[in-house]
Amino acid sequence: MHTDACLVVAFLNTVDLERGADLLDDPEGWRRWSEDREVAPNDVAEARAARDSLRAALGDPRLTVRPLDVPLRFSLTDSGPALITPDAVTAVLAAATRLTVRGDWVRLKICPADDCLWAFYDESRNRSRTWCSMRVCGNREKARSWRARTASVHN
Repeated sequence: MHTDACLVVAFLNTVDLERGADLLDDPEGWRRWSEDREVAPNDVAEARAARDSLRAALGDPRLTVRPLDVPLRFSLTDSGPALITPDAVTAVLAAATRLTVRGDWVRLKICPADDCLWAFYDESRNRSRTWCSMRVCGNREKARSWRARTASVHN
């Protein structure tokens, strides 16, 4: 997976609905997450607003799409323009912008399983992947559908 996609997916998955865990509820965890990516941690409210806005834009059914206005700066260097990303939110938004420019934003998806909603990057050739994992969420949904079909036949 491309570096930009890895960063965006990691940020989107700082909330884990299956486990009921949110990294942004743990100041030390959020600081480590940011430092591991060599950026400064933002204020938790700012990070949560950015994460929720991005997740909503990708189709997280729990969230409403809200405008997000975060100023981005760039620098013109010998190798061309570069976005300045001093903190986690601007680094993620710069990565999301680069994905959009390359036409890869559509590869970012939210798993439709209600008990999962994990963000993932669809690396399939035709961009048709639906589940974060066919072995886990996809298999569970197929089993539910099969049980529903067989129950309706036997009733």
